Formats: sequence, structure tokens, C-alpha cells
Amino acid sequence: MQRLYDFLRRHPTGVDSFWAVLLLGMSALQVVAESTHPYRMRLAMAGISGLLCLVWALRRRYPEKMLLLAIAAGVAQLALDTQVVVADFAMLMIVYTVASCGARWASRVALVGALSAATLADWRWPSGVDSSGNRIVSVVFLTVPFALAWVIGDSVRTRRAYYAQLEERAERLHREREAQAKAAVAAERARIARELHDVVAHNVSVMVVQADGAAYVLDSSPDQAKQALGTISQTGRLALAEMRRLLGLLRASDDSGGEYVPQPGVDQLGDLIEQVRGAGLPVDFAVAGRPRPLSSGVELTAYRIVQEALTNTRKHGGPDVSATVQLTYGDAELRMLIEDDGRGAQREHYEDGAGGADGLGQGLIGMRERIAMVGGTIDTGPRPGGGFRIAAALPLKPAR
Repeated sequence: MQRLYDFLRRHPTGVDSFWAVLLLGMSALQVVAESTHPYRMRLAMAGISGLLCLVWALRRRYPEKMLLLAIAAGVAQLALDTQVVVADFAMLMIVYTVASCGARWASRVALVGALSAATLADWRWPSGVDSSGNRIVSVVFLTVPFALAWVIGDSVRTRRAYYAQLEERAERLHREREAQAKAAVAAERARIARELHDVVAHNVSVMVVQADGAAYVLDSSPDQAKQALGTISQTGRLALAEMRRLLGLLRASDDSGGEYVPQPGVDQLGDLIEQVRGAGLPVDFAVAGRPRPLSSGVELTAYRIVQEALTNTRKHGGPDVSATVQLTYGDAELRMLIEDDGRGAQREHYEDGAGGADGLGQGLIGMRERIAMVGGTIDTGPRPGGGFRIAAALPLKPAR
């Protein structure tokens, strides 16, 4: 049964043609039954009935054109005095069809025709009722089916438009949810990439430097080699702890309540500086102003900027390079200045904001992203007299 219903829905013109053929057959029986009428009259009845059956067959494919054809058939019926034929039922159907799916102008024309059809028929073929009141009642009674057909059709149009609007809104919401999900995934990937880069680049670079130093002095100075290996072990444990923190944050649900290693902040910069010094990079560290508690985002951003800046100095500064780190607490912002006297970075790494073709410069990109997330500013570039300079300002109040 469902297959039959689906087939009929896919072939509306075929269904209408079937009913049109039945209507044509009943109209033919009517023409034959009217044998007392003149041949010319019966021929007109047959022609008008054929036109109205065609209107029924094509009403959903060409609603506006079939409405005009039905009007022409009705005018011909009035002019030729063929009275009412069985095929006039097609006028009800075309009124309904135009009101439900036709153009607006056609719907209005159909409404006018629906309200005037009974009146015109009573004027052309009086019912023979003497009382004018009875004639009015008869006209109103005959007008009701036409008006009802238009009202039902217009209601169907309204319901279709409402459903179409709901579908469009649902589709729009679906697209917006997909866009938001993609944006959230991209933002999360960028955050994870920044954290992994900061953790891996810094700690692994320290371990590489210490390993190279240990291999160099292994035979001549076993004590220094042992100290370097201890630094490697300590740095590796720190890297593992931060990796566990990252993995814990990724795996934790909103209500998990698990305990992980806290995020580093400004208070841990002293330990970071000592670690870098132990890796062979001289660093001067100074704090000016009155230190005070910061938001977690600003704390982590400040720590990561110093960590990445010193990592870049150690990797790209060359031999005998030294660095300075200065923090200044102002009234509304924390100013950071990290400078070194090394060789500096290649121009494309800090000017175009996309990093080099070999993947270098990603740390500077991560700095800019972190600064933007907390509403701060950053300026990177070569230092007068040689070396590299990173100046940043972080708001002490959350960005709005």
C-alpha cells in the first residue's frame, strides 16, 4: 500500500488524468442523455466538457494556464447557454489547486471567480423560484462549495510555507552547528598544538644540549657528565609531568574532578630560569613593580612566552649568547621584555606571521595566539645592536 501511495505522489498528473477520463465519461453520458436538445447545443456541451476535463488533467502541472482555460470555458458556457454540465466540477478543483500552489495573482482571480460563479449562473439560468429571499439563499448555498475550496487550498499553501520555513530554519541551524563545531575543533587543535610545542620544544632542547655536553666531557670530566645526566633526568621528568597534565585535560570530562599537575605560572619562572641557566644559557631575571595574583590565562601565557623566548635563544642565538628577562607590574598590565644578544631569527619567521617553509617560527605564532586570547599585545623583531627582542603586554584584568 505504501508503494502505491508513493507512486501516486510521484505521478500527480497521471492521477489527475485518470479522474479527468472518468469525468469525461460521465460528461459523455450527460450529452447522450440530453437527446432532446439541439445538436448544436449538445456539441457545445461536449466541447466545454472536454476543456474542463483537460483543466482537471493538467491542473497541477499548469495551474495558472488551466485557471484561464476554466474561465474561458465558463464564459463560453454562459454565452452559448449550455447550462450546468457535470464537468463543471473541475472548476472547484482548479480553484483549490490555484489557491494551494498557484501564483498569488491567480489565487486572487480564483477567489473572485469562486464568489461570483453562483451569482452568474443564477442570473443566466434563473431557478424559477418566485421569492427573492429563496433565490439569495440558493445562490449563497451554491457559493459555499467554491469559497470552501479556495479556503482549503489557501490553508494548504500556508501550511506548506510554514513547513518549508521550519525545514529551512532547521537546515540553517544544522549548518551553524557544524560551523561552530568545526571552529571549536580548530581552536582546540591550535591550543593543543601550542601546549605541545611549548612543552616538547623547551624540554627536549634542554635535554639535547645536556646530552651533547655530557658526551663531550664524558672522558675528561665524569663529574660534569654526571651532572648533565642528572639535568636530563630532571628535565625529562618535568616534561612527562606536563605531558600527563595535557593528556589528563584532554581525557577529563567536565565533572570528572581529577587532579592533575597545575598549570605553570609566573611563580614558576624562577625555576624555569634556573633550568635554562643549568643548560648553559646565562639569563638575567628581574621583576619590577608590585607582584600580585593574576588570572590563570595570563599566568600561563606569561610563563609560556618566557619559556618559548629562551628556547629560541638557546636554539638560534649561537655560541656565547646571553639573555635578559624583565617583568614589570603596572597599574593595568604586566609588561614583559625578553632580549638576547645572539644572531636573532630569520626575517620571515617574525614578519609574515606564518613561519618558515621548514616549519620554524611556529613558536612565535603560538605566542601571538596566546597573547590574542588574553587580550594583550606583542612585538617581536631584531634588537638594535644585534640579537632578538620580544616585548609583550598582558592585561591584569580579564579581557572583555
